Amino acid sequence: MENLIKQRKRMNPVRMELSRELNKKMITSLCKNINVEKEHVFLSRVPLDMSFVFEIQSYLKGTGQEKLFYQRRTPRMTPQLNDKERLIPQITKKDVLLSYPFESIRPFINLLYEAAKDDSVVSIKMTLYRLANKSQIVDALIEAAENGKEVVVLVELRARFDEESNIEYSRKLEEAGCRVIYGLNGYKVHSKLCLISRKTAGGVSYITQIGTGNYNEKTSALYTDLSLITADQNIGKEAAEVFAALLKGETVERSELLLVAPKCLQNRVLDMIDEEIEHVKKGEPGYVGIKINSLTDKVIINKLVEASQAGVKIEMIVRGICCLLPEVPGYTENIQIVSIVGRFLEHSRIYRFGTKEREKVYIASADFMTRNTVRRVEVAAPVLDKKLRERLDCMFETMMNDDEKGKRLTAKGKYTDRALHDTRLNSQELFYAEAYGNAEKITATDKKA
Repeated sequence: MENLIKQRKRMNPVRMELSRELNKKMITSLCKNINVEKEHVFLSRVPLDMSFVFEIQSYLKGTGQEKLFYQRRTPRMTPQLNDKERLIPQITKKDVLLSYPFESIRPFINLLYEAAKDDSVVSIKMTLYRLANKSQIVDALIEAAENGKEVVVLVELRARFDEESNIEYSRKLEEAGCRVIYGLNGYKVHSKLCLISRKTAGGVSYITQIGTGNYNEKTSALYTDLSLITADQNIGKEAAEVFAALLKGETVERSELLLVAPKCLQNRVLDMIDEEIEHVKKGEPGYVGIKINSLTDKVIINKLVEASQAGVKIEMIVRGICCLLPEVPGYTENIQIVSIVGRFLEHSRIYRFGTKEREKVYIASADFMTRNTVRRVEVAAPVLDKKLRERLDCMFETMMNDDEKGKRLTAKGKYTDRALHDTRLNSQELFYAEAYGNAEKITATDKKA
């Protein structure tokens, strides 16, 4: 990877961008000199380097130009945990779901530091893909290793544009005594998985964290992501099997609770869509709800079309690339697709199968793209706690009804505005308002105490 990074700096250009029009002779000469075809020359009316915008932002702050800026928002502490008490005992009693950027990543970081010092903790295993500068995650893992814990970290060196950073962090971890592995041959490890193993009176017990986004303090305040922390021992055992396979350079062949790509995710999703088709055939309602960044997996797309034709109601929130046209009579008329592009990057993935009384809900690191479903190691985790499922259902339904930043994809491939409410609904602002309200309740309770 280090050699590839060095080569990258000397690689041939793949395109040339111009900020103003040049005569054909000049363009021909430039193309010849840098070995670029003329069809790869583009005229751009926007500045080629946008880094100066940050300087403008800094300059304008405090100059009475507040209308140019978003209202200040910072992640709040979750009401699910008491940060003044030890976290491990709290998590062993109930599952916790963190929703970024509305809720802070701090409880998870605190959990790692607590695990680093806890005498009952014997090991921490983790997959790392993209990290923040001066990562507290890495600091916590190093502290755990220095305290005698077994720390196993899979660092994916092929995280595009983060290769150098990941190499530097991997060396830092190795120097501290962590065991570092570097992914699998043929498969990029994109899962967001952390397993804390503890030695208790009842034997080995697990605390597992599964996320939709990277272990990155910076992006956790900019991207919408979900993080499930659970002491469910069956999920922990399957997470342990995932790490055991990775340590052997293999992929998981079978799983019961977790959906683990490349071999146990796409097929399981297809099976659950088939179950909804069967319910409709029996005269019962069928439902599929999906929130992802991109939809390009042709196998899943074909199955969604089949489900729509059978009468399954399908709701999808697809922020970016979408290779499925909804609302086409006779094909996808039962599919509704919304894209939300707001202040924060929509990055969380949610899979929902079945009606309320029998639904299965997962959060995942995988989009429905072939590169994710069959070419990477990805993990989706079931949300087993009823209250957390209800919370995710509410969030999903709110986003489907977002008519401020949410646009409806039509059968013609166009995104259109919607007017569903007298006062337009901005789901991200609503979630932040809820987080601020919960934080105020915590503060009020602390004052009474």
